[in-house]
Amino acid sequence: MTEMTRDETQALIWKCLKRIQIKRVKIAPNIWPSMTQKSNNPRSASPPTANLPGVMTVRGCAYAGSKGVVWGPIKDMVHISHGPVGCGQYSRAGRRNYYVGHTGINTFGTMNFTSDFQEKDIVFGGDKKLAKLIDEIEQLFPLSKGLSVQSECPIGLIGDDIEAVSKKKSKELDKPVVPVRCEGFRGVSQSLGHHIANDAIRDWVIGNRDGDDSFPTTPYDVAVIGDYNIGGDAWASRILLEEMGLRVVAQWSGDGTLAEMELTPKVKLNLIHCYRSMNYISRHMEEKYGIPWMEYNFFGPTKIAESLRKIAAFFDETIQANAEKVIAKYEAEYSAIIAKYRPRLEGKRVMLYVGGLRPRHVIGAYEDLGMEVVGTGYEFAHNDDYDRTMKEMGNATLLYDDVTGYEFEEFVKKIKPDLIGSGIKEKYIFQKMGVPFRQMHSWDYSGPYHGYDGFAIFARDMDMTINNPCWKSMQAPWLKAADSESQTLAA
Repeated sequence: MTEMTRDETQALIWKCLKRIQIKRVKIAPNIWPSMTQKSNNPRSASPPTANLPGVMTVRGCAYAGSKGVVWGPIKDMVHISHGPVGCGQYSRAGRRNYYVGHTGINTFGTMNFTSDFQEKDIVFGGDKKLAKLIDEIEQLFPLSKGLSVQSECPIGLIGDDIEAVSKKKSKELDKPVVPVRCEGFRGVSQSLGHHIANDAIRDWVIGNRDGDDSFPTTPYDVAVIGDYNIGGDAWASRILLEEMGLRVVAQWSGDGTLAEMELTPKVKLNLIHCYRSMNYISRHMEEKYGIPWMEYNFFGPTKIAESLRKIAAFFDETIQANAEKVIAKYEAEYSAIIAKYRPRLEGKRVMLYVGGLRPRHVIGAYEDLGMEVVGTGYEFAHNDDYDRTMKEMGNATLLYDDVTGYEFEEFVKKIKPDLIGSGIKEKYIFQKMGVPFRQMHSWDYSGPYHGYDGFAIFARDMDMTINNPCWKSMQAPWLKAADSESQTLAA
């Protein structure tokens, strides 16, 4: 299909909105579009407005943002899911946050610690149960560096005082016990969970070593923040930073430790990969400690080079020269990847619907392979995310926020992309429709995708998906039924 015009894009948007609004007009008479299109005039293109009442979408909750994203990957702490067992089990080890260590000894990220609320706990409260649970954890896993209490929905409803329990146990155990008020119902999406988790880090962790000068610093100390080491992403990024001559003091929260978080205020620059989840704590460190921060992008050689040069500009000429050496070192490698895969992927069109940074950060990697992103959107973005995204998009590109299943399917039917990158909840729907699909939340069990080495894996995976011959033999089950019925009638 050729590129859609702005009028066609607008017509598609209103077709979907009209169908949904008819069903909800009595509930919410003032409904704004949850989608938009890129305009030639940036000032005339407003970000999508989401949070339409009465619509079920694939967004996560505040608990998911705190436990599943920010706190959960911190490997040497035990993270307690305080509430019923389901939330903890669902959020355990689902994001492939790789780490180095021995599970149950000095790393605990893939273990599920839960207070396993029952009906009697709802009635009588769970404070005593939480205190007993913390004691049992300390007895079983004494090498843990601390604990966090991730509160689930019932905790906020019944009013458990997790702060009092945490303070008491922290003194008894002589290690941090951090209460995190991240009950799932607190916000419209997991984005509030990110913010709550950042605030808990600010209040309970970041200032712990403010008066400690025992850690020797250098002029080249940096922290990698908001990289969750999906499939080893943070390791791939760290290789490039260290080859530049920088020292990565802290890496969190993927493969991160409590000590690294405490040492972060001593660095010279905070590097944020996932702006949405970690900009809050970075702004706090800028205000309190004067540490500058910048967002960087290590997807695809074009964006990697831009980011390496931008990072190097914060430091002296030695680091700037090293950045150029790193870019030159990998030029032959990524040029060979582009030469191999671009002829097979040139002109292919992609639609994305993911969370965090991916809807805009991966655009450059696709473009390096000659592909075009014709639609992109977020599950839980804010307006500043779309301000950044619009700069990456072409005219009449479809943008959407928190879309429903109906809307997303209608977009795909109209635009007919060659590839969809989204989450596990959408994967099997579109595969049954015969549309090539990559699970772009956790790289479909592949990765890493960051860095030059990751770009080679990214290119291979996109080629393997789009050019798989199976799609020519695929037909949606509901279409097969229609064909069978037509044949019966014709006979």
